[in-house]
Amino acid sequence: MGENNALKILIVTDAWHPQVNGVVRTLDEVGKQLINQGHNVRFLTPLEFRTFAVPTYKEIKLPWNIWKVSSIIKDFNPDAIHIATEGTLGIAARWYCTRHKIEFTSSYHTKFPEYIKLRFPFIPLWLSYKFMRWVHSWSKTILVTTESMKQELIEHKFKAPIVVWSRGVDYEIFNPSRRFNSVHQNENRPPVKTLLYVGRVSIEKNLEAFLKLEMPNTIKVIVGDGPARKKMEDQYPYTAFLGYKDGIELAMEIANADVFVFPSKTDTFGIVMIEAAACGTPVAAYPVTGPIDFVKDGINGSLNENLEQAIKTALTIDRKCCYEYTKANYSWEYCAKIFFDTLALIHK
Repeated sequence: MGENNALKILIVTDAWHPQVNGVVRTLDEVGKQLINQGHNVRFLTPLEFRTFAVPTYKEIKLPWNIWKVSSIIKDFNPDAIHIATEGTLGIAARWYCTRHKIEFTSSYHTKFPEYIKLRFPFIPLWLSYKFMRWVHSWSKTILVTTESMKQELIEHKFKAPIVVWSRGVDYEIFNPSRRFNSVHQNENRPPVKTLLYVGRVSIEKNLEAFLKLEMPNTIKVIVGDGPARKKMEDQYPYTAFLGYKDGIELAMEIANADVFVFPSKTDTFGIVMIEAAACGTPVAAYPVTGPIDFVKDGINGSLNENLEQAIKTALTIDRKCCYEYTKANYSWEYCAKIFFDTLALIHK
């Protein structure tokens, strides 16, 4: 994209560094791609505001002095606005846009109604979805991670046009060359297989469905942190909890696992699945939104309502197939193209 076609793009997000999650990684990578194409990209994030910790989830902090949003948008005067999250910043940006009749796009990254239900069971799903429909009701286009997520929002009566927004992976970091130890060997015992989970250690990730499995000749490794980590470390003392890792260090943990286990039933996608397959590590998961759009049985992983059986099947999959399928179908360049194409339809 040449300079004459460059846009001033504002991306509003309540999720940003130092948080480590798929939303932050996606927005960060897309921003880099757009900047490399010559666009002027500005992120409006919690780093510019005073914040409060979300109840029961202190790692997530939301801005409260959101009256600053209006002046920031006015001063930047963007050609296109994307509201990435439904937190206080997203709501403030929505208010500004609707008040001034400015078109914007939005994205639906997380099944917040289901998350809220897990933490606050007294709040009904229909009420949470009503709120989500309201947040996105003025959006020109809603970007979602997968086709199955698109269908779910249609079923929940979201009215705006919905576009499937793919994801990518950095193949310079995540690739099969990071693997140096295929199995833990002892000539007198069967080989020990490493089962790995990467992500937040929290109730909505359904992590206990994985941790409670008793599978001989396997070890479980958890990379990540979160509000449930201490409790789970105490409850599952034979599981290795390694905390956060990133970059090459993370890629090495993934590549040297034998199966990547993704037990979540509420994630809309899960970039870590792509990173795992890019390293040649097959994915074992439930057949739910997210995994069903990425995992191809027998090629890059296995889906089964019985998670243990999914793991056993994944252990038989050719690691080379995992990498080749992922390399052919997922890139940040394509992810950024979808994002820009939706913005280009509404820029002034």
